Amino acid sequence: MAGVNQWVCIGFGAVSATFLVWLTFRLNERYGTHGLMKAAARKRHPRYVLNRLKFPRLFTFKHWKK
Repeated sequence: MAGVNQWVCIGFGAVSATFLVWLTFRLNERYGTHGLMKAAARKRHPRYVLNRLKFPRLFTFKHWKK
């Protein structure tokens, strides 16, 4: 279609598919069945959730008088 030989396209597809299968097995060996999802989830969630004020007090700030 784009003026490229069909054997180049077939070769590119075969190399890409082989690389994808190799990468899948490599990641499965490193992280296990669900380990990659756990590692990704660990990076997305915060380590701590701080809740020091009641929810309505977040919107009504009053200065403390001494």
